[in-house]
Amino acid sequence: MTSCNRGDVVLVKFVFADEKGAKQRPGLIVSTAGYHQGRREAILAAITGNVGRLLIGDYKVDAWRESGLLYPSTVTGIIRTIKQDMIVRKMGELPGSEVTLVDAKLREVLAL
Repeated sequence: MTSCNRGDVVLVKFVFADEKGAKQRPGLIVSTAGYHQGRREAILAAITGNVGRLLIGDYKVDAWRESGLLYPSTVTGIIRTIKQDMIVRKMGELPGSEVTLVDAKLREVLAL
């Protein structure tokens, strides 16, 4: 199992709904170390290369290269709980200042 920390940009292997294939996609770990203790899961926000359209909860990453992303990217308001063993590898880390901005976007989505 790959350990993960809040703010990590990770590559995750998602199995298709029909279970006939899988695709690797980046995501941002948004769950805390306290959440990870004793759990096999992590919570992440999906990351997309579609930077041309921002929806509620989306945040366009400024430091995408520094974060280990291959292309300009957007952290989306799409949140998913995954098994930590779905994490293929850590790609990098989103700077703390940008994690704070993602937090604000997620608070909008979740009305927190």
